[in-house]
Amino acid sequence: MKFLLLVRVHEDLAPGEFVDPEPWIAEAGTRRLEGGPLAWKSDATTVRDSGALVSDGPFAETKEQVAGYDVLECADLAEAVAIAARHPVAAFGAIEVRPFWTA
Repeated sequence: MKFLLLVRVHEDLAPGEFVDPEPWIAEAGTRRLEGGPLAWKSDATTVRDSGALVSDGPFAETKEQVAGYDVLECADLAEAVAIAARHPVAAFGAIEVRPFWTA
């Protein structure tokens, strides 16, 4: 199963104020299919109403922002959660784990 990890941090953190993810990436090994940092929320653009409304900034008002993502291939949710729990940002931020939709 494929899972998306949304790496969320407090909005007051500046880009680059994170721990080094390389040891976690090495530990995840081939289960991590891709991932990386995202531009800060000040660079986001939100599209609504089929493009009738386009605005600068994030979709929701929140004290957190999505700082990065990872895509994992795991046997099940329990394995994905175990890997997410060892992500370095999990110690001070949040890692949202979502399975990809399968029809």
